[in-house]
Amino acid sequence: MPTLKQRLARLSPYLRASRIGLVGAALGSALGALTEPAIPALMKPLLDRGFTGGTLPLWLIPLAIIGLFAIRGAAGFVAQYGLAWTANRAVLQLRSEMFERLITAAPGLYSRHSASTLTNMVVYEVQGGTGLLVGSILTLVRDTLTMLALLAYLLWLNWQLTLFVALLFPAVAYAMRSIGNRLHRISIDSQSATDGLAYVVEENVLAWRIVRLHGAARAQTARFLARSDLLRRLALKSVVASASMTPITQVLAACALSSVIAIALWQSGRTGATVGGFVSFITALLMLVAPIKHLSDVMAPITRGLVAVERGLDLIEHSPREVGGAHDGGRARGVIEFEQVSLAYREDAPPALAGIDLRVQAGETVALVGPSGAGKTTLVNLLPRFLEPSSGAIRLDGVALADWRIEALRRQFALVSQDVVLFNDTIAANVTLGATMAPEAVREALRGANLLAFVETLPQGMDTVIGHNGSQLSGGQRQRLAIARAIAKDAPVLILDEATSALDSESERAVQEALERLMVGRTSIVIAHRLSTIEHADRVLVLDGGRLIEQGTHAELLGRGGLYARLHALQFRS
Repeated sequence: MPTLKQRLARLSPYLRASRIGLVGAALGSALGALTEPAIPALMKPLLDRGFTGGTLPLWLIPLAIIGLFAIRGAAGFVAQYGLAWTANRAVLQLRSEMFERLITAAPGLYSRHSASTLTNMVVYEVQGGTGLLVGSILTLVRDTLTMLALLAYLLWLNWQLTLFVALLFPAVAYAMRSIGNRLHRISIDSQSATDGLAYVVEENVLAWRIVRLHGAARAQTARFLARSDLLRRLALKSVVASASMTPITQVLAACALSSVIAIALWQSGRTGATVGGFVSFITALLMLVAPIKHLSDVMAPITRGLVAVERGLDLIEHSPREVGGAHDGGRARGVIEFEQVSLAYREDAPPALAGIDLRVQAGETVALVGPSGAGKTTLVNLLPRFLEPSSGAIRLDGVALADWRIEALRRQFALVSQDVVLFNDTIAANVTLGATMAPEAVREALRGANLLAFVETLPQGMDTVIGHNGSQLSGGQRQRLAIARAIAKDAPVLILDEATSALDSESERAVQEALERLMVGRTSIVIAHRLSTIEHADRVLVLDGGRLIEQGTHAELLGRGGLYARLHALQFRS
């Protein structure tokens, strides 16, 4: 297990850019720590020269106390603000790098982590973990310096007694290390349990219709309660570990204090120590208990904060970016070739695709049909490299996909699927997706998608915000907005994945008209369950069990009487 120093060292790159704040925090903490011994130091002249009829000026001690606390307050503000300024800049940098990695990481990241887990990491854990670290590190630095300053003053007053007190520290350090290791393990388990709980909530929020329709509320509540109870037990274990540190420290401190008082009384009879000196020593010793207690309590929040932040660092370090080549041939012609392509999602599972050999000419419209699970969507997901083949080669315009620059490769494809993804932004922003485009070009894309007439009826037109995933639009309107996005992209290869399967007849006609205009002059790959929508395709490819078993025109395949003819007859009988 890495040491606390090694784990904190991982954060150093994010703190170097804000070292000015760290310097301010260190100076403020040091100044505040130096004022701590001044309080017991005032006790000696106050008792020896003030209450015994000495010549100590009446105004000196009150004025010194006021000035002392003014300096402490200013130093504390500088320390806290400097560290918070540094920490918030570090959070900004770390969160930015995490988000950048999310949108550039290899697609396998999204199969290893749920959306709720990734959201929790980027939005909540980094902020919460850093907040814990800021407060804890401030306490660690301030109280360590305070403890050193008080120890220096105690050594100056009575080095024999101080060395006796120092015997306390190895025992406290051992207890802090043991409990810190246990807290680290518990914190990791707690983060995993939190991810599991968030995932249950995410599933039920997204699937609320299914849960209510099937009366699954009791079963889902049981899942939620089981996860919540696991988190409760881990929270209690964390409390037991962290709370046990305080009584251990207090008992050790009480033993040391009792021994010091006994030894000091024995010394006073032999050396003639003054009452002021003794009270000053005891005051400084009692003041030493507070920073020791704080240092023992700080281990739990530091551990929890580090575990939260380290998950973000692990996301950056262990989620490799997508790797592409250097080829960028501008706009592709759209010739696609598959050569003995196979893909298996797991080694112990049957292949999703097996031995696919295929050549699609530029401008050709190819339809993919077959039973559910035949491999149609898997095949098209290989083209923009959302999946990688287990074996074989795929080429676009004669160049292997792996040799294309990732951004250049994906410029060649436009996708319209049944699962439309829209952003909670304006209609125009959903068409352009950040690309620079003139308003008239956006209007033309909407016109081509049979959506402009509807948009012009809206009070804010193209600047209308459409809500979460287009919740303020109908299914047909959402589909046509996705088509407008594809028109605006003007890619040479078009992928249509069940683009009209979830629509009513009237919406389907409007969407189909828009699609037919969009497909002109483009290489088009169409996945469709409704065989009537692909009768005019240049070629129909029939997949079954991950294999390409038939190909030809609609009429040719009907004449052969194979799987396509059976699927066609089944649909038309229905």
